[in-house]
Amino acid sequence: MSHILAAPAFDPALIARYDTAGPRYTSYPTAPQFNARFGEATLREAVRLSNEEPIPRPLSLYMHVPFCMSPCFYCGCNRVITREIAKADRYLERLYREIELTAPLFDRDRPVRQLHFGGGTPNFLDLPRMRELMESLARHFSFSGERAREFGIEIDPRFADGEYVRGLGELGFNRLSVGIQDFDPVVQQAVNRIQSVAETREVIEAGRAAGFASASVDLIYGLPKQSLEGFDRTLAEVIALDPDRVAVYGYAHLPDLFKAQKQIDAADLPDPATRLALFGRALERLTAAGYVYIGMDHFARADDELARAQREGTLQRNFQGYSTHGECDIVGLGVSAIGRIGDTYSQNARDLTGYYAALDTGRLPIARGLQLDEDDLVRRTLIGELMCHGEIDTRLFGARHRLLFNEYFAPELGRLRVLANDGLVTLDGRMIRVTPRGRLLLRSIAMCFDAYLHANEAPKRFSRTI
Repeated sequence: MSHILAAPAFDPALIARYDTAGPRYTSYPTAPQFNARFGEATLREAVRLSNEEPIPRPLSLYMHVPFCMSPCFYCGCNRVITREIAKADRYLERLYREIELTAPLFDRDRPVRQLHFGGGTPNFLDLPRMRELMESLARHFSFSGERAREFGIEIDPRFADGEYVRGLGELGFNRLSVGIQDFDPVVQQAVNRIQSVAETREVIEAGRAAGFASASVDLIYGLPKQSLEGFDRTLAEVIALDPDRVAVYGYAHLPDLFKAQKQIDAADLPDPATRLALFGRALERLTAAGYVYIGMDHFARADDELARAQREGTLQRNFQGYSTHGECDIVGLGVSAIGRIGDTYSQNARDLTGYYAALDTGRLPIARGLQLDEDDLVRRTLIGELMCHGEIDTRLFGARHRLLFNEYFAPELGRLRVLANDGLVTLDGRMIRVTPRGRLLLRSIAMCFDAYLHANEAPKRFSRTI
């Protein structure tokens, strides 16, 4: 099946009206719904059931390395600021224990098709430590030998060079994700991240020379001191670097939640109209340079796997964003890591103290999670199809899930009609289709079907939808 989505239409007035806070839907239900009643016993049972499925799913490992050499003031990630490498050794000791406890739960015939190192700054670990960690993973899990496997790592170019990247290639990594955010020196000063184009280029070109299949870069709009002129120059530099994928995230200013953000003066943030124009400029420049808008904050070259998966109707979404390996069970390893096994989500302790304490007593460090019920599963599928493919055949969807769509989702369709009146979706009785005007507002469309958002619960803190 080939399905080509129309290019998004950038309508600043419309987007401004819908620019509220909302989930990013890397999962449904979203992380605020996780609870502490979900513990180690529940996770072990979920893994046992997943092993017994007629065709057990392959595995995707997510590895969290929380350490950073210096704080980036915009950051909302779970990280520990230190230059003391011994802290990494104490952490790795526990991480190996977690790997030893977790891996035997999974049948050995379940291949690891995807591996992702996130952080923090994964390249805080030098090559000898990285080699030891990869050897531990390969010993305890069954790494796939397929060429199509994805072994990716996030890199901060300020603390990596070409030699380091070549070493990663020898360890089996084949995908790089490089943080940039903005090359404008004024913005870099304001967020405490001074990074040159040259050191960024060195990392990307070393990856290409070492045979890495893909390089992606991250940008952020809405940062302090950002201007259209400065961001324009950044976009030109990024396009010249020729990455396979570009992620353009909106900065979420939540200083009460993320302590480092208190260093940012809110008066330096771009006003709403400028913030919106920054994203509009990224959309315009990247599209003109041959990138396809996948959805949300993701762009990819037309020949990239993400773009192909979207055309072929196989694109999926998980905690790493859009993915071509959405069929995998995700095993989260490390402090705060989130996993998805079968019909469950689970998250490790979010602080080192809790993470270490569990492993030091021989327990898995699960702090919270969620067992999805039938309604959760139906809505997860529906929201995923909207986010990835931009349409729902209500008759086929209803038949597949044994429900009468218009009755089951009567309140949701009522909410959706308001969006249809604004031209975000079309409703023709059978098909729900996201329009070009609605493609930049996928979160707002998905929110119509989020049962938890409309259950009169205490408001959750989410980022702005644009």
